[in-house]
Amino acid sequence: MSRRRTNQHSTLSSWHERIAGLSPKRQELIRPVHEDPRSFLFLSIRALAGKLRTDTATMLRAIRGMGFSGYPDFRKYLHDLAIAHATSLDSMVAGAAKDSDIPSHVRDSLDQDQKNFTSLRNTSNTRQLAQFAKRVWSARRITLLGGDLAATLVFFLEHHLVMLGLPVFSATSPGRVVHLVRTLDKNDLVIAISFHRALRQTVEGMRQAKARGAYCVGITDTFVSPIARFAHECFLTSVETCHFGDSYVGPMALLNIILVACANYRRGRALALAREAAQEQQRGFRWYED
Repeated sequence: MSRRRTNQHSTLSSWHERIAGLSPKRQELIRPVHEDPRSFLFLSIRALAGKLRTDTATMLRAIRGMGFSGYPDFRKYLHDLAIAHATSLDSMVAGAAKDSDIPSHVRDSLDQDQKNFTSLRNTSNTRQLAQFAKRVWSARRITLLGGDLAATLVFFLEHHLVMLGLPVFSATSPGRVVHLVRTLDKNDLVIAISFHRALRQTVEGMRQAKARGAYCVGITDTFVSPIARFAHECFLTSVETCHFGDSYVGPMALLNIILVACANYRRGRALALAREAAQEQQRGFRWYED
């Protein structure tokens, strides 16, 4: 395993797991950082210690006691925490100045979407996608979990996997998650989609599916997310935005390359189904004609 992978894997511990080894006094010392990571993100270790009313040596001992190699490793974790805890308000405040005109806000939004897309393009692992496509086609059943805004991504992915003739089911409400997960086993694949701190229904659904032996794949925006911690493997993509919601430019691009990998893993079958679909798309009753 590469050093990069080792570092990424080490971040999969939750905050509570990390502070468990600290004394009660040091847990209380570090608690404000977890409650508001964005306020501490850009501080030097000396400034961080000063803000927490302690000295640099004590701060460094607490950081190493949490399992970090040093302050740079800890600050990277803080960055991930800030992403996971980001709110709609944070997105708007971090954007252009409030007195900027609308064209400036629009340009900033497009620039951020481009950054999200570029980040996905630079970090995508084509071999991982190829192996994932193989797993998709070998699964007895594919279950998609998501809720709130992520339900739109679930429906998009489900629609296209159905077009490939795959046995796919979606769950976007707590009740449906419970009932679908109950019948899963080691022959099934679960894809859980949730961002930031992640929805309880999605995380719990994936954890229960994993306990039943299903292979679980997460789609989220940070390794700190419980989606990343509990999944067997994970795809990361940024949803950072300048407005009050999330930007799904990155997640949509990720789903597109997942679908490309799946379609071309069994290209002959995909083409045969596409030919049948083309007839309906040309002459089907669903389409408006003048």
